[in-house]
Amino acid sequence: MRRIHTYVFALLLLAAGLQLHAQTKLTPKGVLFIIGGGNRSDALIKQLVTTAQLGAKDYIIVLPMASEIPDSGFKYISQQLRVQTKVPIRNFDFNKHDVKDMKWVDSVAKAKLIYILGGDQNRFMKAVLNTPVYAAIHKAYQNGATIAGTSAGAAVMSKYMITGVQLKDSKYKETFDKLWDQNIEFSEGLGLLEHTIIDQHFLKRNRYNRIISALAGKPGYMGVGIDESTAIIVKGSKATVAGDSQVLRFISPANARTTTNGLLKFDHIDLGIYTAGDVIDIKP
Repeated sequence: MRRIHTYVFALLLLAAGLQLHAQTKLTPKGVLFIIGGGNRSDALIKQLVTTAQLGAKDYIIVLPMASEIPDSGFKYISQQLRVQTKVPIRNFDFNKHDVKDMKWVDSVAKAKLIYILGGDQNRFMKAVLNTPVYAAIHKAYQNGATIAGTSAGAAVMSKYMITGVQLKDSKYKETFDKLWDQNIEFSEGLGLLEHTIIDQHFLKRNRYNRIISALAGKPGYMGVGIDESTAIIVKGSKATVAGDSQVLRFISPANARTTTNGLLKFDHIDLGIYTAGDVIDIKP
């Protein structure tokens, strides 16, 4: 009988440990600072630096791999950041450097603020997916770092990342001009947001059709459209809006279905529009 009790107790400890591990995995200590692209005001960058809570021994890593002009992109963002902080700012371009250089990878994992430049989200993920750099970004986030990104650097936050390709139209457009079933292409993002799909430049480029297509493609997910010069600051399941414009949240398309010729249909969808200071629920 004593052996049975010991065995049961061991199983309970194991279950508790697994539950604690799952909770830890689902509740990172860090923050996401997701910018919708466009101009970054000094006030927005100041809010980013304040959010990161940089100490005297901390440093910032800029990951420029999405950009076609990574050195220029680094120069501009570092100039903005240096107005707000004196900590070192380092340019880690893994398109030009070995992703298995563990000295660099360890530096990414220990950074207090990681900033992902804009450009092409597919180019960024090609550089980091299934590499130690990917794991280092996640480790930094779990340990309390702020992970920031703008434009393409915003898109990569999602597990299912919008590539911009319409599967049923061979010509690229900044917005979709059709609401068709199975028209949107996803690829794997960083997955820092498991259940929310981010779209950027949202109002500026009229990306309503694109995010509605995304929700049709991934039932149960939330869509968040962030306009230019605007950000959401995500901590756990809450997101605070910052910046000059608006953030739109799309959830719960009701009775989603398609016609015989592939047109999307919903009875209704919940839509919220938010501005700086608003705190909204989000699916992390």
